[in-house]
Amino acid sequence: MIAKKRADNQLNFMCPSLREQRNPNNGLYLLAEGINWVYFEEVFKDCYSDKGRPAHPIRLMVSLLILKQMYNLSDEGLVEHQWVMNPYYQYLGGYGLLRWGRPCAASDLVHFRDPIGQQSVEKILKQSIELHGQQASEDVVSRDTTVQQKNITFPTDAKLQKKVIDRCVKLAGEHGVELRQSYKRVAKRLIREQYHRRHPSRARQAAKARRRLQSIAGRLVRELH
Repeated sequence: MIAKKRADNQLNFMCPSLREQRNPNNGLYLLAEGINWVYFEEVFKDCYSDKGRPAHPIRLMVSLLILKQMYNLSDEGLVEHQWVMNPYYQYLGGYGLLRWGRPCAASDLVHFRDPIGQQSVEKILKQSIELHGQQASEDVVSRDTTVQQKNITFPTDAKLQKKVIDRCVKLAGEHGVELRQSYKRVAKRLIREQYHRRHPSRARQAAKARRRLQSIAGRLVRELH
């Protein structure tokens, strides 16, 4: 169920609003003023039911997704830590007064993304293009690749030893050096034995495979010398 709009933007003599306290030249302040939040409420309202408990405001959830992507934050890190420490985050989310608690649970971001899916990214991108006006049609485009998948794995000792073995075999082929054994199949099998190496039932086997890879790598390096 769509939540009702908050009425915390009224003037308060004892407690000035975030709009009055924040720097109007700040990037997040300008972003909060420039985005058409009504547009998001219209395109995402079909994802909500007419019954049930009121959900978090659409502006709040959209602003959290924007902040998460802009600053490469996790769901927990955003709602549990960064939100309370940065009043500009709260102003972007539609709050008129400073709040000390978290805006929602971290799992609520997942529940918001699931029914909207890729549609949310496209709508936010469209609004960003409209917000920048003529700058969006320029030939030079700045691309944020922080959320793109990259072919990077954690560099364990076994993986590095496997790279040494593969490199030695490649160099031997390029320079016509005949090795006693290439260890290609053996190295692949030993790498597979490293899977789930932290499990107690596989720790001993993984340690043995790692020592074997180290011995093979050293042997090939000595042969090339």
